Amino acid sequence: MADTAGRDRAAPVAVTPTPPFWTTTIAAQCTALACTSDGLTGADAAARLARYGPNGDAPNRRVGSVRAVAKRLLEPLSLILLIAAMVSAGTGDSIGGSIIAVILLLSISLDTLQEGHAARVADILRHSVALTAEVLRDGAYLQVPVEQVVPADVIRVRAGDIIPADALVISSSAFAANEAALTGEPYPVDKRPGPASGLSPAQATGALFRGAVAQTGEAEALVISTGSATLFGAAASALGEVADTSPFERDLHAYGLLTARLTMALVLVVLTASVFLGRPLLQSLLFAVALAVGLTPELLPMITTVTLSRGALRMARRKVIVKRLAAIHDLGAMTVLCTDKTGTLTSAEITLARSVAFSGSEQPRPAHLAAIAAVLGGDRGALDAALVAGDPHATADWTLLGRHVFDFGRRLGSVLAKGPEGTLLIAKGAPEAVLALCSGLRLADGAILAMGDAERATALAQVQKLAQDEGLRTIAVASRVWTGAVHDPATADETALVYEGLCAFADPPKPTAAAAIARLAAAGIRLKILSGDDPVVVKRLAGLVGLRAERVLSGNEVAHLSDDALAVQVHKFDAFGRLAPDQKSRLVRALQARGAVVGYLGDGINDAPALKAAHIGLSVSGASGVAQAAADMILLDQDLAVVADGVEEGRRTFANILKYVRMGASSNFGNMLSMAVASLFLPFLPMLPTQILLNNLLYDLSEIGIPFDSVRPEAVARPQVWDMRALVRFAAVMGPLSSLFDLLTFAGLILVLHAAPPEFRTAWFLESMATQILVIFVIRTKGRPWANLPRPVLAATSLGALLVAMIVPFTPLATLFGFVTPPLLMTCGIALLVAVYLVSAELLKRVAMRPSPARRMRRRRG
Repeated sequence: MADTAGRDRAAPVAVTPTPPFWTTTIAAQCTALACTSDGLTGADAAARLARYGPNGDAPNRRVGSVRAVAKRLLEPLSLILLIAAMVSAGTGDSIGGSIIAVILLLSISLDTLQEGHAARVADILRHSVALTAEVLRDGAYLQVPVEQVVPADVIRVRAGDIIPADALVISSSAFAANEAALTGEPYPVDKRPGPASGLSPAQATGALFRGAVAQTGEAEALVISTGSATLFGAAASALGEVADTSPFERDLHAYGLLTARLTMALVLVVLTASVFLGRPLLQSLLFAVALAVGLTPELLPMITTVTLSRGALRMARRKVIVKRLAAIHDLGAMTVLCTDKTGTLTSAEITLARSVAFSGSEQPRPAHLAAIAAVLGGDRGALDAALVAGDPHATADWTLLGRHVFDFGRRLGSVLAKGPEGTLLIAKGAPEAVLALCSGLRLADGAILAMGDAERATALAQVQKLAQDEGLRTIAVASRVWTGAVHDPATADETALVYEGLCAFADPPKPTAAAAIARLAAAGIRLKILSGDDPVVVKRLAGLVGLRAERVLSGNEVAHLSDDALAVQVHKFDAFGRLAPDQKSRLVRALQARGAVVGYLGDGINDAPALKAAHIGLSVSGASGVAQAAADMILLDQDLAVVADGVEEGRRTFANILKYVRMGASSNFGNMLSMAVASLFLPFLPMLPTQILLNNLLYDLSEIGIPFDSVRPEAVARPQVWDMRALVRFAAVMGPLSSLFDLLTFAGLILVLHAAPPEFRTAWFLESMATQILVIFVIRTKGRPWANLPRPVLAATSLGALLVAMIVPFTPLATLFGFVTPPLLMTCGIALLVAVYLVSAELLKRVAMRPSPARRMRRRRG
């Protein structure tokens, strides 16, 4: 505790990041690359290709089937089951050994097939980028395979091209790129020469990035990085890394080790004692081996696989497709959900939010004029589409006479149109560009006043206020009456304009986002926004959906923090903006470093490293192929409410798995403890090896219905994790309770009824089976058994196995297993002991099921 508190108070350690290439000049990069901006010769390009390698991603390392199976077989629990199968077969129980082997084989096969999707990630990445590129070689542009592009090449990209490498813009003409998949920014980005002042890729107006799509215009650029050195390549490299062990796999491994240690210790004690007491070595060895098999949860792989598979089917009905079965548990254990903004919290559809006059009041005229310009002369981009959707009949009485297409250098465009107001020149574009051309402004009543520097400053302040207070992006609209001859407007005509006002746009939050976030918070899951968008926009959105966002940590600030400092700071913020793809994965790992089980929901290439780094990667049906391949689950409905549904299902699934582990651990431990104690004092074996194996097999079969059982609401209310201390305590309470009644049975059989060895073994077999199976209905729930009845499937498998156990000693099969028909008095005594045991178990189970102190502390902290 003290150490943790000290770490929390420690001052953040600053690190100095290497400045990204887009903050430097063309001249500086030419010096670093030993080149000029005039392109390469063929010989130089070949030399650089040999030095830097192909402009592609390293093939994804595929794990062979044999290696994958071997890895799973070396898990402690798998080794125990494998040895148990071999021993069972070697001691004459070939059927039991075969069943264990088949269960183990099926479990490993299903897991191996589930993880096969990872091998397809690199192939999807390679098909997501350009196949050829236009490069300047030996003084002329020519097409070359994209793999042959090298640093220092000069490339030319046009509208519709996929950019083949990271590069600095040398020259551009009305060039804009769609970088949404890389930066999360939904708006097209104007690209022009010149270094950027910010460290975020979203601020790199002078840089082109591999994988982005050229939307308009044309540009020439100097290639700086290729292959895995690009932002896109970094995402590909992250996906090629070996995934960390998931929480479920880690905890299952720990449980296997615990079982192995307990089994070895008990077997050695019993074998040593038997030999010391002078019993035959072979009989003692068989008895010890039977104990080992009895302690082994043979059906755990099958129960786990069936429960997870059933959970996957139930989640499919809730619009969640599961690609990795273990992720169902991890989703239920999730404590922090990180999500991108665009498309998950927002609709990813830009809408017209405001139409504002100079006075700041809402006026329809600016949006109406902008819609006319959008219909008659727009570029049909996202902003124009939003204008048209806001006023679909704007051009009903207007006719296009001429237009000046949008100039990305000047950041505005105009149309000449004739309508009810006569012939008007309507200009729209960036507020700074439009305001500089205005000499007047229109008031709300239609009057026109002169515009000077003070009025321009007021209008620009209004733009800033809309961005900071409401997270809105704006364009300005201006007009003037056309008096000359009709022709296409030129730059010289776009002067002496009258400022009409602003059109403000938003990517609004989904109507269901706030309620879904509140639902996740109630379930103990904290949500964090990790976005590539502007921090101002992220802050506004966080407030709208109910998150604490007094301050948003930017990518520039993240870049200056060491990993240790980031692990401290990441818990203080719920929103992050202007993040690069690698920074998103850094934040995920920083959360994991402090013990959080982290999920990540994203749909773009920029989200792929974080999806890979998270314990649970979540994508959506409309996401990029890269994101879907990297994810563990795919949401068919792009809504956080679906995640909340999936969390509930994951917790329900894990609760049923935990029932088997809890009941198996306590029951097996109790029975084996009883046999170990009895073997030290009885002059004969308390149960034959074949009887032990039959006992264990029937008990395991009784629990096959657990995957279909119901779960109480409190079991899915908080994140579910394996609590080894609580599991050990449960076994330490319920196991000895079972052993106590076993010893009472022994005492009654020997001291009161003077039972012979066959009668003793038969009676204890009946008592053992009855207590083991019937207690399932007691400890499967923290509530009262009669108030929370099991599902019919579990009742049928449990009572069916019990019926078989009770009948066997009264059938011809009795002699095969060494049983005899017990006397009536003995049977009645066993029934009384079983009833008292069940009452005692009901009274003690609340103590046994209490979580460990460490877990209670984590809950209070959460």
